[in-house]
Amino acid sequence: MRIKETALSACVLAAVLAGTAACTSDGDAPPVKAAAVPKASAGTSCEGGTYAWFNVDKRDVLTGVAEREKVGRKGARLTHRLALLHTPRTAVTFEKGSPAGNARAALHSLADAVGDGTADEHGADPEFSNVHRSAPDINSGSTSVDGAGTVVQYAWVEQVTADFRYTCGSGRPVAGRATGWVIDGSGIVECSVPMKDAKEGEPALTAARLSCAADAPATKA
Repeated sequence: MRIKETALSACVLAAVLAGTAACTSDGDAPPVKAAAVPKASAGTSCEGGTYAWFNVDKRDVLTGVAEREKVGRKGARLTHRLALLHTPRTAVTFEKGSPAGNARAALHSLADAVGDGTADEHGADPEFSNVHRSAPDINSGSTSVDGAGTVVQYAWVEQVTADFRYTCGSGRPVAGRATGWVIDGSGIVECSVPMKDAKEGEPALTAARLSCAADAPATKA
């Protein structure tokens, strides 16, 4: 079976035969280091300080799934829309009693700390640090399948959440939590194909369990 997808998001996945996606993350957070903030972008009462990140959680999260769709041997364009399951957001919250900080600077530092794969020459994706960033449109593309099968479309993001402590000179530290996403993508599961290497919680496996028949091979980890 071959998959053809058009007008898709930044990272497009076709998890049909293997049931896994080439662009997915294993969810393990990379080593996190303290990241200095450029003076021009610090924006807090003390400029040029340092962010220390901890409790970093980086994982693939299922954002939408469609009902299973049966395709004949000639193939077809899939027509079932994805139902929204989770809306990713970009936000920074500061601990009660902590001095106010700069949300954009915090997100910029987090992108550097987790090794943002979409970083530009300045070290961070401008959209990752945009607190007004819009959530991905999970129904923005179209997908065609060449060949027979019972398939399920799904969408996901690689979500990042972490706590931070910003210190600068002798001023009071700023503490808070930041969340955003690095990648958004989509994929397809063939219900009749087992996913031998799938791990619990992976978007493809979760999508199969939500939309394939209860006893379908793709639902077994």
